[in-house]
Amino acid sequence: MSPVNSSSNELIHSLCTGLKNSTVFDINTRDNDSIKRGLRNADGTGVMVGSTKIGSVQGYAIIDGEKSPLEGRLIYRGYDINQLIAGFTREKRFGFEEICYLLLFGELPNAEAYAAFRQLLSDNMNLPRGFTEDMILKAPSSNIMNKLARSALVLYSYDENPDATDLENMVRQSIQLVAQFPLIVAHAYAAKVHYFDNGSLVLHWPVPGYSIAENFLHAIRPDSKFTEEEARLLDLCLVIHAEHGGGNNSAFTCRVLSSSGTDTYSAIAAAVGSLKGPKHGGANQRVSAMFDEIKANVQDWEDDEEVAAYLEKILRKEAGDGSGLIYGIGHAIYTKSDPRALVLKHSARSLAEKTGYLKELELLERIERLAPEVFARVTGSDKVMCANVDFYSGLVYRMLNIPEELFTPLFAIARVSGWCAHRIEEVMTSNRIIRPAYKSLTQSRVYTPMAKR
Repeated sequence: MSPVNSSSNELIHSLCTGLKNSTVFDINTRDNDSIKRGLRNADGTGVMVGSTKIGSVQGYAIIDGEKSPLEGRLIYRGYDINQLIAGFTREKRFGFEEICYLLLFGELPNAEAYAAFRQLLSDNMNLPRGFTEDMILKAPSSNIMNKLARSALVLYSYDENPDATDLENMVRQSIQLVAQFPLIVAHAYAAKVHYFDNGSLVLHWPVPGYSIAENFLHAIRPDSKFTEEEARLLDLCLVIHAEHGGGNNSAFTCRVLSSSGTDTYSAIAAAVGSLKGPKHGGANQRVSAMFDEIKANVQDWEDDEEVAAYLEKILRKEAGDGSGLIYGIGHAIYTKSDPRALVLKHSARSLAEKTGYLKELELLERIERLAPEVFARVTGSDKVMCANVDFYSGLVYRMLNIPEELFTPLFAIARVSGWCAHRIEEVMTSNRIIRPAYKSLTQSRVYTPMAKR
């Protein structure tokens, strides 16, 4: 794209000034009290827009019309996430493929079905012939999520039956997307390193028999080396990110597009675009930036008073990025605890001790403990809040030596199984396009001839 010249900049500035006058308005006026902004009710609960059998996110109960905080629960197809993790961990099995099977097909696989599904994923991991060269290397992006969204759309062109929405076709497409997303991300990252960071171009192809977690570590590391502990921790990260109910922004985006009857690739690409946003999947990078600032400005990481004082500065917009937010603390649904954060915190300790990150982990735990107290003191709010999954995932990825620009793409690699499950459910159970209403604030005006404007 050619650069915009100064005269064009002046014209755009002038147009935007007029646009502000005609477009920007106060959404909080009394006339708009009936509007449920963000599809949220006045008490913060989500507006009920549909039903799902795929996942459930529980963090509070409504008792006598009031929200009552609860320990958080994440449920996949009726199974508590902790129960699922305990099961495949006890049997020394990688869990992500099993979770994908559960989300897509509604039941846990037996040994024969599990082996067949893993083989099916392995058979579909390689990208179409010429895809990496033509679609990734010839049009690299500095942002991996951008490249992933574009690649998802381009896969439409390689599909002999891209538009059909019968169940078998959607399942076929879903399996291919789950299998191919990791390699798209790995190759997009390799292109980014080469073309934008002036590094060497190193491309690896999937290894038959490896799990998705193993293949991803193999694909992004020039020497392809990783430990079993690293692979199992990454596998756990994929498991806890695979699904989070139909109301999260990216899953809902996928369902909205699916309700229109569009193809799988368009729906999944839109979900990737949603997840790219810093208010959704990009939040873990904001936590990492905030954490680096705290580490640099707090002298004694073990001093509660000093850590609390800096958190207070962040809330008062005297530090941090000026937002007044302690990133990673608080959640739309979880109140007392986020089960995903608890899993990560518990599972990361062993690797933290081995990789020299124990002090960082303990500082995060201290921030987690102090943040609600500081928030209450500064704001006067009695809101119950906890650390969410983004609070710990960034540090876990750093311990795994995963570059920061891959944090959110890893989220997408995990979540595509949930997105596909929601797409299938939407197409198979609903025959109505999702179409909410917006209150019009326009007033009738009389057309003015151009000569009199």
